[in-house]
Amino acid sequence: MSQASQVAIIGGGIMGGDIATVFAAKGWQVHVMSPSQKTRDALGTRLAAGLKKINADAACAKNVAVHARMEDVAWQAIDLVIEAVTEDLPLKQKLFAQLEKLVRPNTPIATNTSNFKIGSVSQGLKTASRMAGLHFFMPAHLVPLVEVVSADTTDPAVAAKLEQTMNEVGKAPIRVNKDVPGFVGNRLQQAVMREAMWMIHDGVVTAEGVDTAVRYGFGFRFVACGPFLQKEMSGWDTNFAVATSLYPELHNEKTPPPFFKEMVQRGHIGMKAKHGFWPWTDESIAQEKARIEKALQAGFAILESDKK
Repeated sequence: MSQASQVAIIGGGIMGGDIATVFAAKGWQVHVMSPSQKTRDALGTRLAAGLKKINADAACAKNVAVHARMEDVAWQAIDLVIEAVTEDLPLKQKLFAQLEKLVRPNTPIATNTSNFKIGSVSQGLKTASRMAGLHFFMPAHLVPLVEVVSADTTDPAVAAKLEQTMNEVGKAPIRVNKDVPGFVGNRLQQAVMREAMWMIHDGVVTAEGVDTAVRYGFGFRFVACGPFLQKEMSGWDTNFAVATSLYPELHNEKTPPPFFKEMVQRGHIGMKAKHGFWPWTDESIAQEKARIEKALQAGFAILESDKK
């Protein structure tokens, strides 16, 4: 994309700030709008840290302008809009109703929602055809995947343009052609999580055992190849035999296991509560996050080398 390309990001928190990093690193002029003074003040530090982690020039931070109000953005110069506010459907619908009036009619407007159907966010818009989903995964500057999600009303040319843009800023986009809950990535993750949770409930394995099985087993292969390519190598005949035998044994419950609900009700919701499956302290949280960040950067470098 040319240096003149401009993107407006609505929301400058964790997701918005990291998405801004992605575009700034590729030379886009980035406009981040957030009404929160705290968020605006923290954005510079987040950008600097993100650019360093993806080996981008620190000077790219100069490509980002921060605004406190929607009216402060020069909308007629904007080539793409990405909404990245909290998962609040009425708020998103209100924002898109505003954006429809502010943004040039031919400019795509996208939501980063991971929870709501795109058609629900765009409901009632006169120009719903230029609205789609751009679902980034945390941390957005490191995780390459972006889901380009079409609602029933999305113009296929808009989805194609968004996919092209994501490729140009160095992401790995996939087209999600039906507006299904959870899209693709989260559906796959939750399918694994359902089986894991019910196996813990049944006493088959511990949480530590699940994490080890994924990280050092089939998950270890995923940075090199996805499940379909892996089965291309091992053979679909073998996989069909295993599937025929194993599918009837897999869990297909419609609800999470009781211990999961009880854990949440007790407030054992993970690091932010200092207790989940494991107890946490400020020190152990910082250590674990640093280790994970280092591993993600290594994985990012491996996947980047595939492009060369």
